[in-house]
This record gives sequence, C-alpha cells and structure tokens, in this order.
Amino acid sequence: MSRPPGRRGPRRHPATRRPVLDGARLTAYDVLDAVSSRQAFANLLLPQLLRERQLDERDAAFTTQLAYGALRAQGTLDSILTGLVSRPLAELDPRVLDLLRLGTYQLIDLRVPAHAAVDTTVDLTRAIVGTGASGLVNAVLRKVAAGGDRAAWLVALGAEGDQRLALATDHPRWIVEAWRDALGGDDELEPALLADDVAPEVHLVARRMAREELLDESGGEPGPWSPYAVRLGGGDPGRLASVRTGKAAVQDEGSQLAALLLTRAPLEGRDAAWLDMCAGPGGKSGLLAATRPDGVRLVAADRAPHRADLVRQALRDEEDTEVLAADGRQLPWEPGSFDRVLLDAPCTGLGALRRRPEVRWRRTADDVEPLAELQTQLLDSALQSVRVGGVVAYVTCSPHTAETVDVVDAAARRDDVEVLPVAPLFPDVPGVARGDHGQLWPHRHGTDAMFMALLRRTR
Repeated sequence: MSRPPGRRGPRRHPATRRPVLDGARLTAYDVLDAVSSRQAFANLLLPQLLRERQLDERDAAFTTQLAYGALRAQGTLDSILTGLVSRPLAELDPRVLDLLRLGTYQLIDLRVPAHAAVDTTVDLTRAIVGTGASGLVNAVLRKVAAGGDRAAWLVALGAEGDQRLALATDHPRWIVEAWRDALGGDDELEPALLADDVAPEVHLVARRMAREELLDESGGEPGPWSPYAVRLGGGDPGRLASVRTGKAAVQDEGSQLAALLLTRAPLEGRDAAWLDMCAGPGGKSGLLAATRPDGVRLVAADRAPHRADLVRQALRDEEDTEVLAADGRQLPWEPGSFDRVLLDAPCTGLGALRRRPEVRWRRTADDVEPLAELQTQLLDSALQSVRVGGVVAYVTCSPHTAETVDVVDAAARRDDVEVLPVAPLFPDVPGVARGDHGQLWPHRHGTDAMFMALLRRTR
C-alpha cells in the first residue's frame, strides 16, 4: 500500500504503538519487582511510591489491593501458571513472571473485566520487557481468563486436603501445618489462615501523652486490650503531630501487650534495672521507658548498629536510659544485673503475615531450626542477665511451636527456672492462654500473632 501524497515520515505499525501505561498497575508491578529482585518489603516500599507518584485515593487503593494481593497469592498464582507455560517458571524472565502474576491475580480474585486485565498487562509487558514477551503474556492470560475465577481454578487444579486449604488461603502448606499445631487442631485453622489475608488496621500507642488526647487528635477508637492503644480506621498516621514528635507511635496492639507483660510480671525484691535485650527498632523500648516506675533505669541493646540507632531515636527524650550496639549472647554486662529482662527474639516473623505478605513465600520451613537455635542461646543469656527472683519475658512475632513453646520448655528444664502463667496478667483478653504461655492471633484479637512467656530465676 502506497503512502498518501504529501505525508511525511514512516507509518507506525499498530503493534509498535507506545502504550499509555496505567499508573496504578505500573506501581503495583514495581513493588512486585522490588520484592522479587532485591528482597524489598512491600509495606515499606509501597507507601513511599504512593507518595512519590501522587496517585489519587482511588488509584492508591487499587494499587495497594493489587500489590499486596498478588504477593499474598503468589503460591496459588504460580500453581495456575505452571500448567499454562511450556517451561518451568524459574526459567522465565523474572519480570515476565511478575507481570503474569499481576494479570492472573486480577483475573481470578478481582472484579476486573478480562479484557482490561489482559490488555493493561500486555501493555506493561511491551513497555517493560519488549514486544516478544507481550505475546507470551497475552496468550497465557487469555487461558487464565478462560479458566474462570479462583473457585473454578481450585477445582481445575484438583487439590485436596491441606493442599486445597493452602491454595484457598494463600499459604505454603508448611505454614498450614504449623498453624494447626499451634492452634491445637482444625477448629480455628481456616479462620486463622484467612485472617492473615486481611489488611490490618493501623494501631497507635500513646507513649508520652494520655490516650484520650490521642483519640481526640486521631479520630480513632480505643484499642480493646492495651490501655495505651488507639486503632485507626484509615488515613496516614504520619499526619499526626503526636506521631511526628514521638509522643505517640505506630505499634501493633499485640506488641504493646508483649512489652506490658514485662511490666506486669510479679517480682520478688528490688525493681530498679530493666533490659530490652533485642531492642531494635525501639517500639517496645519506647513503651517500657514511658511506663516504668520512677527510678528505674532502662538499658536497650541490639546487635545491629543501625537498629541500635533507631532505638536511640525512639528513646531520645527519655531520661536514665542507655542504648548499646551489642550482641546479647556475649553478655556485655555483668550477670544478674537486671531485675526484668525483655527478650523479643529474632524470629521468622510469621505472626505478621498481614502486614508483610511476601514473607510467607520468602521464608521456608528450613529457616525455623537455625532461628530456634539462636532463640535458645538468647534466652539462656537473658536468664543469666537477670538476678535471682527477677523475671524474663520471652516474646516472638511467630506462633510456630519450634520458636515458642519448644524454646521455653527447653529453658524450663533448668533447675533454676520457674515458668509463670501469662493469662492472669491479661484478665480482659479472652483466648490468650496457650498453656502457661500467652498467644495472640489476628482472628481472635485483631493483633499480630505474638507469643509471650514468663520465666523467673529461682536461684
């Protein structure tokens, strides 16, 4: 076909048009790419991108739903894609795989018309990867669309028992099994798993102000369990003057209870020196400092210097505190120096899957044993650090039995340690008892799944 008379320049072929990219979907893709390529955390990156790109409220909400949802559903999405791609998913360009996940999630879980989900993902692929890859994405997503929604795909995949529950609730099977063990059976298993897939409320802690003042300023509701907690229905907590000045802070109500456990534990003898042994980033240290009795000195330590710096920032306006960049296993203080010790031990973080959706796929069952070994070493050091008659609060943001009950049971076999019951210290918190220990759950308490135990040195 000849060019019309007088027309200048080459004619563009429709396939080479420059697509107009959807800002919400592009931002969601950038989150998935950062998580998969450089181990980013979505809950830290996404708010930054939303601020930088100034998406309107509707687009920001869609971006959040899309990014978090696709990260949570990765295992289910990959199970679907495995049967539709002619080569192993690990051999795909990682960018193409993330784009396929993004499109597939829209098709099976969101009420996005098939043509919109497919066309916008193909446009993103053409711009990010190239025209050749866009053909693959187009073909695969059309097959996904033809297969129907999630319920239809679960039938097509033929999964049964725990594997079906894992796919339906977006968890690896090993976590399904671990939750059953922690809950003591199947009665609450599915509700507990589904609660991990619900975006959490923002919780605030009134550290150096009355909770009533924070309620008035924020427009939130009182937290039901911590006397310092305020729960927000929405909005950016960074807008609050009290948060900017440090009088209040963002802190899950379960983490608040974990710190308050130390303050409520019955003590024999003096009460003058407290230790937060793995203190970074400083949330629990801040609450301990604000609620301690007059005359109590607080020492906070963290092995990582940058985390110790965060603790210093959290305690910047508190007197009679000391922050150390130190490994608690090396006992950088005299044995028996403290009356109360909080050990918020490094863990898998499985109790915070609501706010860190990618962790469920980043962690594996093989991560648990080395962490349990570290936790055991740290608890031994904590018990050396506390005086006879003093108490150690051992807490983890994980309900996994190997990181919780097993670690405490091992310490309790010492002849100088007594386990104290946790539930009597929280009489207004229903369903908190896990034997003598405490266990919070998102589906029961609306908090992270924090585990809490108390141990006393007896000699």
